[in-house]
Amino acid sequence: MNQIADSAADSDVLGRAVGKVKRHVLPLFVIMFIVNYIDRVNIGFVRTHIETDLGIGAAAFGLGAGLFFIGYALFEVPSNMLLQRVGARVWLTRIMLTWGLVASATAFMQNETHFYILRFLLGVAEAGFFPGVIYYFTRWLPKDERGKAIAIFLSGSAAASLISGPLAGALMQIEGLGMHGWQWMLFIEGMVSVVLCFAVWFWLDSTPNDAKWLTADEKNALNSAIEREQREREALKGPRLTVWRLLRDPQIILFCVLYFCIQLTIYAATFWLPSIIKNMGGLSDIQVGFFNSIPWLISIVAMYAFAACASRWRFQQAWVAAALLIAGLGMFLSTTGGPVFAFVAVCFAAIGFKSASALFWPIPQAYLDARIAAAVIALINSLGNLGGFVAPATFGILEEQTGSIQGGLYGLACTSLLAALLVFFIRTAPKGAGDDNAKHPSALSQPH
Repeated sequence: MNQIADSAADSDVLGRAVGKVKRHVLPLFVIMFIVNYIDRVNIGFVRTHIETDLGIGAAAFGLGAGLFFIGYALFEVPSNMLLQRVGARVWLTRIMLTWGLVASATAFMQNETHFYILRFLLGVAEAGFFPGVIYYFTRWLPKDERGKAIAIFLSGSAAASLISGPLAGALMQIEGLGMHGWQWMLFIEGMVSVVLCFAVWFWLDSTPNDAKWLTADEKNALNSAIEREQREREALKGPRLTVWRLLRDPQIILFCVLYFCIQLTIYAATFWLPSIIKNMGGLSDIQVGFFNSIPWLISIVAMYAFAACASRWRFQQAWVAAALLIAGLGMFLSTTGGPVFAFVAVCFAAIGFKSASALFWPIPQAYLDARIAAAVIALINSLGNLGGFVAPATFGILEEQTGSIQGGLYGLACTSLLAALLVFFIRTAPKGAGDDNAKHPSALSQPH
């Protein structure tokens, strides 16, 4: 009986500690992610302005917008290794400070070369933020609580998509001190990150032992739970993993290809939607910003609706395929009418590509051995995000050469259709796993 009582008491202490951790760090991480996402994509709202003021054409804009993802992919792993060495508090503060300074410096670019360099450096500066936060959770929260925390953290991107347009439109109304409105917007949004890094420095602790807001019993409960999980992982430790070893699995290659296809469409819309809206004619920057929020608001509702349906009628591949078909149809329809019809079609496509992104992740999660899941998910995310380079760069070249992005929209429609077919070739459980797991992976589904 005493053992049962002690176990219950330990569970209560751990529950209190987990609650304190969530209340202390999650709001800050969500705010950081909102600011991070805005600094990443706000360049889409100034495209016409920098073309007029700096002579940066469509091809140069597309290349510069995409160079962010090259710097991000190259430095993501080294950045995460340094975080583990110097501590989360120091390294996350450094990441915020440098990305804020680079984002603000973009306001003072004078030509294409400056644009290219600053976008690449922004990716380098930001690299490691997302995996760094995920690593932080592994040091502070038991595995049963990490999924919930990550879902809340990821909600920051949805919030950023909604507010980025109206905020950019409002800030671009500022003029003075020899700076245009678009310069003020980039400068102010970047400086918000610089200011926020001071909050990160004073608010975050690197380990539970550093946290003055936890009692000794709560620290011990957290450390014991996390150390126990670490011992379990070490007991299951298999052969050393490398990128090349992982890429020998055809299923992992297929996961990377599918996520790359999904990210192509998402980032094409992210960077070029403001231009499509401007073509509707007679709209101010504030109006463009508000119109830009509409597809993302619709997509958030759709993501939760699709997740609910996938949980009730479980066949994850079919739901991903349906979402991709909606995305492809929307992109195709956007080429068949005027600017207003194109905007409506992109809203329809957003239902598909954002839902596909959320519905995709439970499939590799169900397929992967727990010992390699973290490494493979990082690999899929890194390679898939290269779609953020290919999409804007390709769209920019097409517009420069043809005066239209119609060819790119056709390409996205075909890519979504191909991905919808490929999704039926992936397994939802490792070979030899029970049929029940293979058929019901959507139990893990959470909208992102």
